[in-house]
Amino acid sequence: MLGYLSEKMQNLTAKLSGKRVLTEENIDEAVRDVRMALLEADVNYGVAKKLVKSLKEKALGDAVIKSVTPGQQFIKVVHDELKSLMGTGESVLNLQNKPSVIMMCGLQGSGKTTHCAKLAQYLIKTGKVKTPLLAACDLQRPAAVEQLKILGKQINVPVFSIDGESNPLIVAKAALKKAKEENHDLLIVDTAGRLHIDGEMMEQLEALRDLVNPDEVLFVVNSTTGQDAVNIAAEFNRRIELTGTILTMLDGNTRGGAAISIREVTGKPLLFEGIGEKIGDIQVFNPESMADRILGMGDTINLVKKAQEHITEDDAKDLEKKLRTATFTYDDYLSQISMVRKMGSFKSLLGMIPGIPNLNNLNIDDKEFLKIESIIRSMTPNERKCKVELSVPRRRRVAEGSGTKMDDVNKLEKLLKQMKSFFKKMPNLNQLQKLMGGSRWG
Repeated sequence: MLGYLSEKMQNLTAKLSGKRVLTEENIDEAVRDVRMALLEADVNYGVAKKLVKSLKEKALGDAVIKSVTPGQQFIKVVHDELKSLMGTGESVLNLQNKPSVIMMCGLQGSGKTTHCAKLAQYLIKTGKVKTPLLAACDLQRPAAVEQLKILGKQINVPVFSIDGESNPLIVAKAALKKAKEENHDLLIVDTAGRLHIDGEMMEQLEALRDLVNPDEVLFVVNSTTGQDAVNIAAEFNRRIELTGTILTMLDGNTRGGAAISIREVTGKPLLFEGIGEKIGDIQVFNPESMADRILGMGDTINLVKKAQEHITEDDAKDLEKKLRTATFTYDDYLSQISMVRKMGSFKSLLGMIPGIPNLNNLNIDDKEFLKIESIIRSMTPNERKCKVELSVPRRRRVAEGSGTKMDDVNKLEKLLKQMKSFFKKMPNLNQLQKLMGGSRWG
């Protein structure tokens, strides 16, 4: 995620690391590099221009900090400016009314329908709402209503629709009436994707907004859309007055331009980000977290959130002790794997840790865990406890007993060694929390 822009910014840090002091000359050069990186990452031109102007002023005006290198000092200024562009902190939804109404809008294919369900589940999970209702008002795309029903069933949330109805205003009106009569505390209205230049469809969206009087109008945008996403968001905001944005597909190969630009252009907060295909792959947008990721500093903010959500303090301490003391065994792998997998893939988790090296060679598919379990269960008790070395004959026997190949056993052995090495470098939860609130530059 954000690999291109992150790579450019890290190259800039390396370039400045050999400088003894920050001068107007090398700051000018660094600012030019930032400008090019931003424009190539599809950041809105006006936003990029404003950022680099402020960047130069701040960099030249900052007092020299003796404990950091010039590269670190400059990147700190870049970090602060990026964070400022994307918001001052995490924004919250307005859910005061009963029922509260959220209307989703955006282009076709942006992920509106999926994120209706994702948002509903997230709000239930976090205790913000208890009885949401989804309204199937995307009557343009074939199978959109059926898709929402399937998603609603997955998260155990009812979906309101009217068979054979082609007018979304009629469906929305009936859905709102049902939400009030049955005491639902939230109504999420899915709408058809539309081009911002389609006058008739935009008028329909305005009429829908006037009818349901939403507390939130959320613009759902595919992060890979880049510069176009900013222009589209600006027009949607002009026509129906957005209250916030959900960035989707941030797990893909996005350049990051939309994340940096949309808030500045619309003046409305970035609220959530979609980080995967699963229903649970949604998280609150945090400007500092995004700035960290853009600059290749990991993502300690969301790592701590995941850890606190899925792992008890006692379990975390026990796991941390085993990993740090290199006593983590194959048996431990079996008992802990389900707990850690709840937080996400190992690769994604390790990528959130500051300072961890490139992990392109560490890529385990979920299906691989069944194979891993079979391999471990084919080991002797001493092998599983790592009390004996897995020699070639032992590995051959394990492979035959598990119905796998020698190469699979070799990969598992290598993985365990990598995990021990990586996790020895991993900050504990207290240290991560200090990182969140403390300096990253010392």
